[in-house]
Amino acid sequence: MGTKLLDVKQSVRLPKGRKPAGARRKAASMGMLPGLIGYQLRLAQRAIFADFVETMDGAGISPGLFGILVIIDANPGLTQQALADAAHLDRSTVVTVLDKLEDRRLVERHAADRRSNGLFLTRDGTSLLRRLTRNVAQHERRVVQNLSTRERNQLVALLQRILPEKR
Repeated sequence: MGTKLLDVKQSVRLPKGRKPAGARRKAASMGMLPGLIGYQLRLAQRAIFADFVETMDGAGISPGLFGILVIIDANPGLTQQALADAAHLDRSTVVTVLDKLEDRRLVERHAADRRSNGLFLTRDGTSLLRRLTRNVAQHERRVVQNLSTRERNQLVALLQRILPEKR
């Protein structure tokens, strides 16, 4: 009679308090986090960002880039420094952002004077912004779908009052 390994499941004793893999685990307590404004804003921001990315339908435009395109469109010839101020970005970040948008042929820089460039959307940039603006309008409707018009306006007003000196 030969030796044959038996296919037997052996019970493994887990340390006290540990559950086997795949067992339902009790959700971790969130402690004080749900009551913190910053925590709730962060959760909302994550959800809004995820919906925004889906809304852009592969355009490769983040909320930040969309904002830059909107500001340039509203202010043809705006200088890089004025854009940095309006977007609350440092100058080096604006240069990097503009390089990306120029590489995609969405923005052009034209010398405004000897020391600064005026910024303009290209034809492609204008076309893309028009399409994305329609998508963003749908996105905004989804974001506030559970709020009345009054509640939406109140939320915007309240958010504008949070640390205005740091904006």
